[in-house]
Amino acid sequence: MDRRGQRALRVVFLGTPEVAVPTLARLLDLGHDVPLVVTQPDRPAGRSSSPQPPPVKRFALEHGLPVAQPPRVRDAAFLESIAAPRPDVLVVVAYGRILPDPVLAAAPLGAVNVHFSLLPAYRGAAPVQWAIARRESTTGVTTMRIATELDAGDLYLQAPVAIEPRERAPALLARLARAGADLLATTLAGLASASLPPLPQDASRATYAPILTRADGGFDPAWTAAEIDARIRAFDPWPGVWASVSGRRIRLIDALPIPGRSDRPPGTLVEASDDGVIVACAGGTRLELREVQPDGSRGMTAAAALRGRRLALGARLEPPA
Repeated sequence: MDRRGQRALRVVFLGTPEVAVPTLARLLDLGHDVPLVVTQPDRPAGRSSSPQPPPVKRFALEHGLPVAQPPRVRDAAFLESIAAPRPDVLVVVAYGRILPDPVLAAAPLGAVNVHFSLLPAYRGAAPVQWAIARRESTTGVTTMRIATELDAGDLYLQAPVAIEPRERAPALLARLARAGADLLATTLAGLASASLPPLPQDASRATYAPILTRADGGFDPAWTAAEIDARIRAFDPWPGVWASVSGRRIRLIDALPIPGRSDRPPGTLVEASDDGVIVACAGGTRLELREVQPDGSRGMTAAAALRGRRLALGARLEPPA
C-alpha cells in the first residue's frame, strides 16, 4: 500500500529536465517503488563544456535510485532493462525520445505520460511556450496513455491552469510541473484500483506545438505590441526574441504593451520614456521596451542602451540577419 492506503506500484520512471523532477519526487513521497530511472545521457554544458548530468539523474542519485542513460531506445538491451524490474507501469515526463511499441508494452498498466497542455490542444514538444506565444489565458496538464502517434493516446485526467497575465515560460512550467505531479498521483491511484478507464481524444480538435528552433526567435515588424510581449515571455530563456537595429543584433528581454497609438512605421523607436524606449508596432500599437541584450554584451535596461548608443531614437527594429 502507498501512504494513502492505496496499492503501491512498481514504476519505471523516464524523464530528463527539471520539469520532470516534481513528478519523480511525488512518486517517492507516495511510497511507490521506483526500481529504475531512465534519463538522457549527460550533455556538455557551461563554459567548460564538460558533460553535465540532467536534473532527473541528479535527483535520482541523491535518493539512491538506479539510473540508466541509454543512447538508443530501440536497442534490445534497452527493452530488457525496462522489463527486468517487472514494472506495473511506466511514467514518462519530458523524457525527450519517442518510445517504440515494445517498450510501451513492457508494463501491464502501460506507459502514462504527463503532458503540459489540455490535449488534444498543443500536441508536441513545446506546448507551454506556444500557449504563451499565442496568448492563451488557460492551459493545463493531462495524463495520457502513450500511443504510437505523438501525444494522441487516450486520456486519463486533465486539470486546467490559468496563465498569469505577465507570466514567463519558466514560471509557468514550474507551476505545471507541480500540477502534473498531483494529477499523476490521482491517475496512478485510479489505475491501481482499475477505476480509471481511458477516454479517446477528439482528433478533430487537435492543435500543435512544434519543437522550438532558433528561427522562432526572429523579430517580425508585422507583430502587434501584445504579440511581441507574448513571444518575449514565451521564448524565455531560449530561443529568445532577437531583432536587428542599425545592423546589429539585439535581444529583446523585457517589454510591456502600453496605451496610445503611433502612426510611425512598425519597429521604429519613437521616444524615450521613464522606464525605457517606446517602439511603434503593427496596428498602431505601442510597446515600452525595458530590457535588452546587445549581441556579445550583458543584458541592460533599454534606457542604458539608449545612453550607450546601442539604441537610437528614429532607428528601427528589423528582422535579424
